[in-house]
Amino acid sequence: MTLTEIDARNLLCPLPVLRLRKALLALPVGGRVALVATDPAAVLDVPHFCAEAGHVLISVRETAPGQTEYTVERGPDA
Repeated sequence: MTLTEIDARNLLCPLPVLRLRKALLALPVGGRVALVATDPAAVLDVPHFCAEAGHVLISVRETAPGQTEYTVERGPDA
């Protein structure tokens, strides 16, 4: 399955999560999205969004100083 990538660098809350939500809704259950964000609030917002919306946060990794990649799988209840 292809990994959808979202470049949300230099976007502030709530835009990274809104872009993540839109991308996940376009995917089938089990589809994955990699979100790259520089917003410091994303470290709290993305896990919270996943928990509330029924998605699975697969991984969180720093890809550069101040830049984090979140890999999220669309959940069945989304």
